[in-house]
Amino acid sequence: MRPLAVALTGGIAAGKSEALKAFARHGAATISSDALVHELYRDDEELQAALRERWGDSVFANGDVDRAAVGQIVFADRGELSWLEAELHPRVRAATADWLARQTAEVAVAEIPLLFETGGESRFDRVVVITAPAELRAERRGGHEDREARLVPEEEKVRRADFAYVNDGTLEELDAFVAGVLGELTAS
Repeated sequence: MRPLAVALTGGIAAGKSEALKAFARHGAATISSDALVHELYRDDEELQAALRERWGDSVFANGDVDRAAVGQIVFADRGELSWLEAELHPRVRAATADWLARQTAEVAVAEIPLLFETGGESRFDRVVVITAPAELRAERRGGHEDREARLVPEEEKVRRADFAYVNDGTLEELDAFVAGVLGELTAS
């Protein structure tokens, strides 16, 4: 039987990764889109070839994709970011679907930062959004970044979610929220 598929999303530095860890502690199978991107950069030779063709060896260090070099290119040029996302998003979607198909846990949670931005919510049974006040998120990441301008606003994410949490407290409070969500999801 397929697990209940849950997408976990939210703003930059809202605490998605900590929430994902909490889901894992409480027995959910978990996967991170960011971790999948790391794997793709490391293992997907077709992706590596496309990066090399597009940007040359400047985005490689010791034979590996240099994420910082890629970031400098794509966050300075929206067209380059769109190209990279067109390469990455289908691969991440396929890897997530393959992972979901192999899970045996009752609930499987995928952390997907750009869930709403990519129209990905339809692939999941439930959506959990983690938010935090803008000033707290800026403090956590060391300042504001231009990337937020292209994201779905927090209020819209919360409106579209099945569960939402304002992560402005302790890790224990976040853990209790996650436990409550899992309890509700597995009660039926």
